Amino acid sequence: MAKILITGITGFIGRNVLREMLKACPDFNITALVRPKTDPRRYQEFEKAIRLVTIDLADTASLKEFLFTNEFDTILHIGALRGGRKYPQETYLRSNVYSTGQMVEYCLAKDARLIYCSSVGVFGTIPQELPAGPQTEKNPDNYYHYTKIESERIINRAILNGLNAGIVRPSIAYGEGDFGFPYQMVKLVDKHLFPLINRPIWIHLCHIDALVKAFLYLATREWKSGLTLTVADREPVRLQSLVDFISRQLHGKNYPRALRFDRIFFAWGEKLARLVKNELWISRFELISKSWFYDVSAYYDIMEKEGYKSHFTIPEFEITIKDYQKH
Repeated sequence: MAKILITGITGFIGRNVLREMLKACPDFNITALVRPKTDPRRYQEFEKAIRLVTIDLADTASLKEFLFTNEFDTILHIGALRGGRKYPQETYLRSNVYSTGQMVEYCLAKDARLIYCSSVGVFGTIPQELPAGPQTEKNPDNYYHYTKIESERIINRAILNGLNAGIVRPSIAYGEGDFGFPYQMVKLVDKHLFPLINRPIWIHLCHIDALVKAFLYLATREWKSGLTLTVADREPVRLQSLVDFISRQLHGKNYPRALRFDRIFFAWGEKLARLVKNELWISRFELISKSWFYDVSAYYDIMEKEGYKSHFTIPEFEITIKDYQKH
């Protein structure tokens, strides 16, 4: 019986990965780490199916003691402090980087596999080349992205010393139960408050099912250490086309053309956000005024051989629109 450790189950990605794993792999012996003082309602659906252990990833001493007094075949390290939150850099460093170092140390010592959830943010909010691919230069344009780059560096260095590890780099994910960027986009379009730049912008979102498939593949198959998969929908989509699609679903017509603005509006918004050092708003202005998309061929080469279907943002983004309407 495979012994699995998973982190991040109270987040959007980890929650969906665990749900599917419980259905697809009922013989797995699964342990999950949850942060102290987490609202029990965020993990109560799993309480009878898995072992839950309370540990803060930033508490590296407790994490190390726990790891080396237990036995696991595979670690799915999905948990992390997301960007834009008001935590000190030291907390980000301990939660996102030092915890990964502890996982690496354990997997090397115990010959266990590590499956790490990184982010396309390693290329920066806006990649320096499009599509961003394996050779694209990393860009630590905010501290969260820096922690992901540093964690990947630790893992890749350990692979040279025998670590069996794979890395998943998701784009911004959408699906039922998430209230991040895609959900907020629907909300703003519904209220006619979403500002569109008056030039073509291409964005590259990720259906949550595509991401879940990547983690389940790595958890249940054999693969060469060092495998890195950038995961997003099969193709990028024009932001204007997606906004019109959302508007048609909600109001039966395309988004008002009067709400399309010149690039100077976004440039000043980004400049103001940088002036007050608000990383969240810097990213938001960039994400809707500059193109960002990725080379996902390695992921789809594998998934198509497995018989999985490709995901396309239009029309599958309807899942987020319906979730918004429900709430």
